[in-house]
Amino acid sequence: MHVVLHLIPKKYLIGGALILLGLSGLLLMGTFVAITGGFESENEQGEVTEIEGGGIGVGTANVSPEVMRYQPLLEKYAQKHGLDKSYVPIMMALMMQESGGRGSDPMQSSESYCDGTVGCIKSPELSIDKGVLHFKSVLEKAKYDLKLCLQSYNFGGGFINFAMKHGGKYTPELAIEFSKIQYQKLKHTGNYHCVRPEMIPYGACYGDALYVSAVLKYYTGTIAADGKPTTPSGGGSGNKSGVKVIEAGETLIGKTRYVFGGGRSQSDINAGRFDCSSFVRWAFEQVGVNVGPLSGVTTDTLKTQGQAINPKDMKPGDVVFFDTYKIDGHVGIYVGDNKFLGCQGKTGVAIASMEKGTYFGDKFNGRVKRF
Repeated sequence: MHVVLHLIPKKYLIGGALILLGLSGLLLMGTFVAITGGFESENEQGEVTEIEGGGIGVGTANVSPEVMRYQPLLEKYAQKHGLDKSYVPIMMALMMQESGGRGSDPMQSSESYCDGTVGCIKSPELSIDKGVLHFKSVLEKAKYDLKLCLQSYNFGGGFINFAMKHGGKYTPELAIEFSKIQYQKLKHTGNYHCVRPEMIPYGACYGDALYVSAVLKYYTGTIAADGKPTTPSGGGSGNKSGVKVIEAGETLIGKTRYVFGGGRSQSDINAGRFDCSSFVRWAFEQVGVNVGPLSGVTTDTLKTQGQAINPKDMKPGDVVFFDTYKIDGHVGIYVGDNKFLGCQGKTGVAIASMEKGTYFGDKFNGRVKRF
């Protein structure tokens, strides 16, 4: 090797060394971006892997990036078919269970669309179009019992009829019993086997008798007694609870500092390190409202939650957005009198003005959400 190096002109050796040095620099830069890209600040916003959803902020679907990319299509076809957007997180969770967002039929809509034929759908958008339509149809037949709807998405519509004859609503026991009965009718075909070993002793090997719990493990939110998603109790904004959110947030005034990507671990919170979106998340958490996972909250996830409010009608506790370095680059909690409470770069958690002519007054974009 020493002899070979002597045979190579020095100018080529130097050039090669510079190329290697440049490649090493690019590798280090890429690593840094990969590590820091998931957070946001007033100067930076990265990707997230959680979907916050719905028109009325009813819940959160914790899903893979493969499912996350289909949120716009789910919202598009929910609107097309007249389904409230508050069901989008539930459908995200359903898709996560069905396919993880992979393949050409991510909502596994072929059987309902093609009269029992598997694999007839070759387009993800067609899968979502027909999947949303089928979900709405099943939901209506289930009289908006969401758990009955979810189990029927797996079992088929026959389970709704079965449930209506046995109490009129979903229970896990009914799901197991229906699976057992159907399996006894169809096991001779050889097409069915227990997808869950724990169902073998029951002989409940038709479909997935535990499908509801399998879907809901990807969903964080509240489901009312009638099966409909509902706003989590104990908190909220734009009313008396909004005042409580402000009071909780004000306890951090003078005790925090703005840190890029801060507030996404308990150690950060204990040390008073926050950025704008993690502070808003923390404040709502104090009054019992979950607006997203600790590790994934950003301005982009917050803006998809809650009910849109006309700025003329905003009340204390509503969440306000500002176009700083980008659209919706900063977020805070409205306190009234054209002021908001937020975590700003120079002050940490503080109350700032939204009056016209001030920095944030000129950056306010009119987006107001009520959680």
